[in-house]
Amino acid sequence: MTNRALLTTNLTPEEFKNYYFLKEELKDFCRSEGLKVSGSKQDLEKRIIHYLSTGEELEEKFTRKNSNELSSDITLDSKLGENFKCSEDKREFFEKEIGKGFKFKVKFQKWLKANPDKTYRDAIDAYYEIQNSNEKTEIGKQFQYNQYIRDFFEDNKDKSLDDAIKCWNYKKSIKGHNKYEKSDLVIL
Repeated sequence: MTNRALLTTNLTPEEFKNYYFLKEELKDFCRSEGLKVSGSKQDLEKRIIHYLSTGEELEEKFTRKNSNELSSDITLDSKLGENFKCSEDKREFFEKEIGKGFKFKVKFQKWLKANPDKTYRDAIDAYYEIQNSNEKTEIGKQFQYNQYIRDFFEDNKDKSLDDAIKCWNYKKSIKGHNKYEKSDLVIL
């Protein structure tokens, strides 16, 4: 029941941009074409668009981490530091201090990156403050599914998550944008 184009080298960059592909599909394409598979979904999309445009691999410059960025000796009084990365050792630290329910949610990640001179103790305080806030977080462009589901429920409070997912699967199978529209309910 899908009209969606297959991700192949036959797609033009413009056609590619008209469809939604899962990150795993993007990685599979990159693997099959000998391209790098690391990075975010946006990184993969950028690589693929360049490849479909030129037939060549995108040259990317990456910087190596400093050894002090890899420190696993985090304390409550440690500074967050410049270029904060949500790594596994930091997740473990926050889970130990906050509990197993800890998540690196977008708003908290932004706070961490914007406050390099703050301590991990300050970060924990900010985490709880953010958790208790009723303010909705802006969803990044790369999280189209999350935005779609949020918009679906704002318009359809009486519907289920299964309904939302059916509509999302329908929407991503057709050409065009992936934003929720009332007309997506046709699939239900």
